[in-house]
Amino acid sequence: MIWTVELASSLDDAPWPATRDELIDYADRIGAPLEVIENLEEIEDGEEVYESIEDIWPDYPTDEEFFFSDEDEYN
Repeated sequence: MIWTVELASSLDDAPWPATRDELIDYADRIGAPLEVIENLEEIEDGEEVYESIEDIWPDYPTDEEFFFSDEDEYN
């Protein structure tokens, strides 16, 4: 299972919390890339409820990791 930020962002508006099967159905309905569906299908426990993408991909980068702002630089 290989996740990228682009693939994981397909699930940003998913109906969290959700099971693997609900996420696969959502990804299919929105036309997410095939890799997203394949990654979700690799999850072993189909009955577990996931609260967010971080439950599926623990290394999912947060907004803080993308946007660095040095407020002193702009003042």
